[in-house]
Amino acid sequence: MEFNRVYLADVCDFLNRLDDESIDMAIVDPPYNMKKGTWDTFRDEQTYFHFTFRWLDLLLPKLKRTASVYIFNNAYNSAVVLNYLIGKLVFRNWITWYKKDGFSATRKRFVNTQETILFYTKSESYVFNVDAVRLPYASVERMRYAAQKGILKNGKRWFPNEKGKLCTDVWEITSQRHREKINGKLQKPQHPTIKPDELIERMIKASSNEGDLVLDLFSGSGTTSRMSKLLKRNYIGCENNAQYIQLICEGGIECENL
Repeated sequence: MEFNRVYLADVCDFLNRLDDESIDMAIVDPPYNMKKGTWDTFRDEQTYFHFTFRWLDLLLPKLKRTASVYIFNNAYNSAVVLNYLIGKLVFRNWITWYKKDGFSATRKRFVNTQETILFYTKSESYVFNVDAVRLPYASVERMRYAAQKGILKNGKRWFPNEKGKLCTDVWEITSQRHREKINGKLQKPQHPTIKPDELIERMIKASSNEGDLVLDLFSGSGTTSRMSKLLKRNYIGCENNAQYIQLICEGGIECENL
């Protein structure tokens, strides 16, 4: 298979044809079994996790020793995946994506406003560009003062980093559907679970370098491939829905049948 394209293919067939130890970084946005469409609907929980564990097992040999992996899901599914991956990958972070997505009506539990991203590496040797994902300090005035005189901490003077503060494991990034409002009204998206560019950009900048190969598994709308191209990474992806493949092509990504 050639790089810098997304293939119309079943995920397991695609992974079986991918070269072992070829991937520098994987961003995986799989079905959550939340009935968002036929592609996200499974007969029961057992069937869903059988499918999930199958593609995970096929993915692992494709990763270089220095590779990083980001896996999206809801908190419940992520807890099951986390347990399954014990001893298979090195756990780094349970990232909470606070979507700022408005509120849904619920009176029997706390309102859900987040998704989970599991961050793993294949080994102890991996890319992490910490300065590339620094964030602005919240207190501008305090940092302006600290830059001049420093802040006394544990007997030493601390000065703010001119590139910003370190990125935490809670990411406050507005969901794509709220970014695309027209006159304050939500619009029907072309894909029900599009991830914001900013979210994917942060992962790619943190865990890869220019020229690396990024795997866009369950491509959906193709955000990961598109952002990889923009950030001068190579990429390869798969999506089994022909309608979404067309959407990916319209975004400037070359597509091909497997």
